Amino acid sequence: MADERHSLSSWQQLMARRVLAAGGVIAYPTEGVWGLGCDPWDRQAVERILHLKQRPEAKGMILVASSVDQVAFLLERIPASLRDQALRHWPGPVTCLIPDPDGQVPEWVRGKHNTIAVRVSDHPVVRSLCEAAGYPLVSTSCNPAGRPPARTSWQVRRYFNDRLDWLVPGALGGNRQPSRILDISSGTWLR
Repeated sequence: MADERHSLSSWQQLMARRVLAAGGVIAYPTEGVWGLGCDPWDRQAVERILHLKQRPEAKGMILVASSVDQVAFLLERIPASLRDQALRHWPGPVTCLIPDPDGQVPEWVRGKHNTIAVRVSDHPVVRSLCEAAGYPLVSTSCNPAGRPPARTSWQVRRYFNDRLDWLVPGALGGNRQPSRILDISSGTWLR
């Protein structure tokens, strides 16, 4: 389990809930790099992130959750063997590509794919944010396209300064890179 002293206070969880419910875009520490996040079902918030990053919608983004329960709606519609493959890696810094044949996750998050990238995090700040929101969040590295992902809050400010609604306090986890990505259908590691 990640170090609990970095989880969010009750006040910070309330702040997260309010900012996300209002369509806000936040920057927050993850297992390896700073991330940008928002409510994945809020198209305008997702489009703000895409604009900030100069990232095409077709590439898709990750959903990060505090627990398997938050992504159960995706897991219950796939074969048990694929579900078991994802569960072997969670919670932790592994993002799994989950089939989404019914399009339960909006195309502005999924991109051109028929899968959705999902991670159940063990990072206490990420977990606190998702618990405060009550749903999984968009999670994408905090950087403009072609620039290295932010590894400090100073880099976050340098990249996006006042264009974010909240820079969530906290420290990165112990990983030196963004999460690994596994296609659970093929067993192929993509990153």
